[in-house]
Amino acid sequence: MAKTKDSSKLHIAMFPWLAMGHITPFLHLSNELAARGHSISFLLPKKAQSQLYHLNLHPSLITFHPLTIPPVDGLPAGAETASDIPIFLTNHLATAMDLTRDQLQEFLHTLKPDFIFYDMAHWVPYLASPLGIKTKSCENKPLTLEQMVGPPPGYPSSTVVLRGHEYRNYSFMFMEFGNGILFYDRVTTAMLRSDAVAIRTCHEIEQGMCEYISTEYSKPVLLTGSVLPEPEETKLEERWGMWLDQFEPGSVVFCALGSQIILERNQFQELVLGFELTGLPFFAALKPPLGATTIEEALPEGFKERTRGRGVVYGGWVQQPLVLGHPSVGCFVNHCGFGSMWESLMSDSQIVLVSYLVDQVVNTRLLAAELKVAVEVERDEDGGFTKESLCKSIMCVMDGDSEVGGLVRKNHRKWKETLASPGFMSNYMDEFVHNLHQL
Repeated sequence: MAKTKDSSKLHIAMFPWLAMGHITPFLHLSNELAARGHSISFLLPKKAQSQLYHLNLHPSLITFHPLTIPPVDGLPAGAETASDIPIFLTNHLATAMDLTRDQLQEFLHTLKPDFIFYDMAHWVPYLASPLGIKTKSCENKPLTLEQMVGPPPGYPSSTVVLRGHEYRNYSFMFMEFGNGILFYDRVTTAMLRSDAVAIRTCHEIEQGMCEYISTEYSKPVLLTGSVLPEPEETKLEERWGMWLDQFEPGSVVFCALGSQIILERNQFQELVLGFELTGLPFFAALKPPLGATTIEEALPEGFKERTRGRGVVYGGWVQQPLVLGHPSVGCFVNHCGFGSMWESLMSDSQIVLVSYLVDQVVNTRLLAAELKVAVEVERDEDGGFTKESLCKSIMCVMDGDSEVGGLVRKNHRKWKETLASPGFMSNYMDEFVHNLHQL
């Protein structure tokens, strides 16, 4: 008997933007698809392969294909991902990605997958469509031009919007991102040319927004759910586990701002001084601020001595999910990137948000203003925050008697129960695969 279309196994190519914050979610999605028997061909830079082998849970179905990142004027030698460069050089990294076009074309001609999932490479449909390969743009709730200057008719939320100084932060959308193309044009072209759009969310949280995006771009929007990885079988690094073990359950403030956020020195110092001001134990995983090569040289005078024994500011990589899952951690201060947003919602920790980039601001408004599961740190008209405003936000959620703290705890608990309920997220992935077959 011939196989029905819905029961056939797909071959899907993955071509994410050259940043670990994009590559890793694509790999988590690949693992979910491979767990359902679909084969994945994953294109990524050579160096990133060695960093991600341990996250490939289905090596018999997920094959890594190396990309050679060509040299580009202004891009440091050997740079392959956004983690290798400061954020102001990502324009050159985009140029380098665009120069891999011939590599991708050869790959598609040779392997002819059923689908290719991509995000920032707006030219992918021009290569894939003539070969009969379906294209899916994987986006993080992309904003339209109208949303940047004020909610247009039909926009589904009065709270997930920009405020004051944030409009100025969006000037980068109209800067060159790659040779001869603006960031805004790159993102919108990627979506408009695709056969469908995939978004990492669920109807229960963002149904209105997903319907709005589908209407704006005249595309079917397919939801993957949170696509969080299974808990790691590895243990938390011993030095951090032992350090956290000495504190009471739920008492430690953990801070992580992602791989791309590099603070200005004064904001870096306000951040760590805010942790000190709480009087609580804290563990912050941060990059050295602008103009500094190490964390130590950027710390405020006397800070290390005053917080010795109860505070750590570390400049290296940490196992964020494992730290967040430690019983001693009770508050998670983060930038509300997509990975951290979902990890926050699925954790038992209280959530304090300090956002910077486009998607982070939108996510922050969703969690703090709409779902009311988090507190956003108050900023001034220039976008800066003070140690006092950070401390106030942390103490607000950590104080069980606080009205705001009680509200966000209650709402967070409700949403975690929903998202973690048996079959909830796996049903989203099953529906996602079913919808792929229908395209």
